[in-house]
Amino acid sequence: MTTLVYDGSFEGLMTAVFEVFEYRFEPAEITSHEHYFEDIFSTFHEVITNSEKADRVIKKLENDLGKSGVKQLLLVYLSERPDSGNLILSAVKQSVKNPEENILQNFADTDIMEISKICKSMGREIHRLHAFVRFEKLEDGTFFAKIEPDFNVLPVGFKFFKDRYADQKWMIYDLKRKFGIIYDLKNTEFFYPEQEQFNTLKNPELLHHEEEKKYQKLWQRYFTKTNITARKNMKLHVQYVPKRYWKYLTEKF
Repeated sequence: MTTLVYDGSFEGLMTAVFEVFEYRFEPAEITSHEHYFEDIFSTFHEVITNSEKADRVIKKLENDLGKSGVKQLLLVYLSERPDSGNLILSAVKQSVKNPEENILQNFADTDIMEISKICKSMGREIHRLHAFVRFEKLEDGTFFAKIEPDFNVLPVGFKFFKDRYADQKWMIYDLKRKFGIIYDLKNTEFFYPEQEQFNTLKNPELLHHEEEKKYQKLWQRYFTKTNITARKNMKLHVQYVPKRYWKYLTEKF
């Protein structure tokens, strides 16, 4: 067994897949540095990320599975599961053996079925990202939101906000993964703040615009006044609005 260890990036993962075929590693497994544990029964192989190798794999997959198929594999990677590299490698191997078939529809295969389940879970989390984000207006006019989703969905979910709020400057920050996306009315960019900026992003109340403070109080009052105690159904409420999102909802402050 050869264990290929990559740097944790999608490009690094695609490089690892390429090198499984390049060096004819069989059997082989792929894991990131974060999830790697030394095994005396496995040969260690350090993967150096190579954009050319990664691009060749992605183009091959686009030809065989289409862009939608590549997106599914990207969702598996973004799920952050320790076995995501092995699931993707399994799918690539099957695609190479059956280039004329969309192997991602072969649900009789356990790995493909697992990929399908992961994509459904990711889809639900992306939907919740769109539904439960609460923007807060800052002093400079930028609208800021902090999130902490179960999976790394911001890289594939931010386009919704770019399309919907194209006329406003906004910034979304993932507290768990310590990166965010900022939109300046023209472009969107990823940003990675310094440690001293992290506390400010985690607690942006001191940067709130005066209008934001008033709107929050107004919304909280509206939420309280429109609540009908006799018709309160917490079980149903939690089903549609899981508790883990409450700390980011203005009406729950």
